[in-house]
Amino acid sequence: MAKKIFVSGCYDMLHSGHVAFFEEAATLGDLYVGIGSDATINELKGRKTINTEQERLYMVNALKSVKKAFINKGGGLLDFEEDILELRPDIFFVNEDGHTPAKEALCKKLGIEYIVSKRVPHGNLPTRSTTALRNECNIPYRIDLAGGWLDQPYVSKCYPGPVLTISIEPDYDFNDRSGMSTSTRKKAVELWQTDIPVGDKEKLARTLFCYENPPGKTEISGSQDSLGIVMPGLNKLNYNGNYWPEQIQSVFANDVLDWIEEHLYLISLAPRSWNYSVLSDTNINTENAKALSEAADKCWDAIIAKDLKGFAENVQKSFEAQITMFPKMVDSGVLKNIEYYKSKALGWKLSGAGGGGYLILINDKPVDNSLKIRIRRM
Repeated sequence: MAKKIFVSGCYDMLHSGHVAFFEEAATLGDLYVGIGSDATINELKGRKTINTEQERLYMVNALKSVKKAFINKGGGLLDFEEDILELRPDIFFVNEDGHTPAKEALCKKLGIEYIVSKRVPHGNLPTRSTTALRNECNIPYRIDLAGGWLDQPYVSKCYPGPVLTISIEPDYDFNDRSGMSTSTRKKAVELWQTDIPVGDKEKLARTLFCYENPPGKTEISGSQDSLGIVMPGLNKLNYNGNYWPEQIQSVFANDVLDWIEEHLYLISLAPRSWNYSVLSDTNINTENAKALSEAADKCWDAIIAKDLKGFAENVQKSFEAQITMFPKMVDSGVLKNIEYYKSKALGWKLSGAGGGGYLILINDKPVDNSLKIRIRRM
């Protein structure tokens, strides 16, 4: 009797990457596909699908590799939980960019084999993603490696210091509300559609910052978001009580950027909830801002020297300084995931300064089921 193989996803704007994924999963047995409902996709991604759930269901069911497709009954990241309790699959099959610790833990609890596949296109076909088909894919994301929150005047007025950012190529459909400047990126897409224009990058970043923060806006998005997206390479943004940095230092050397890419790994976590408020119960003072600033400075020095131990240690110290000032950056679920990965990495932090989204690990060897990133060059 053939094994039951289960996969789950959105599968909006069905493309060759989806088909290759289904075909690979179907080599293991009879393939059952759980499809996220329109309501679930809107909840997780903050947007409507191009194709309705019934259209997506029709198209996926029409593929010869699929035995049966259905709309998942639940909501959230584990919208398929009720469905797999009924189906009782032998294997839950996911792509590396679809892996989350929560999925793995659920499978372990239910005795279901959990297999993570590399995302490989069929034959000579190009790698496809839904984001690419939406013509958004050339606008980068950003990761802040250390110092996040110092771009807010109410922090850097306590003690000046740098935020270290890298501009990330959009190789994956990164989660919304992930701390990788997805909201700023959406504003960049509104402005520029498909890519950052040619021209002075700092001026373009100022344009994006002003566009995202029009007069009268009460909660100002920090400028490290716009600068981190627009400025390629690695950047040290030095803040001293203002919204805009007083100095920017940039590194475009391939050996340094390659070194960062080699040692950086992302683990997908749940996105932040819509009612999430990181600005409550804060402990912002000179002592805590100084700890954040000094960790970021030491992190920069370690990167330039390619000192992996120093890099990992100060990424983590920066993160610890952040959560000392902003305790709501973490909750019990995030802390549980960090505890699980502590023994698998030299250092860690959350993507962005707002909590949730991705756990970023610094390590000297590959981390199982993690994502690799590409830093945008020039």
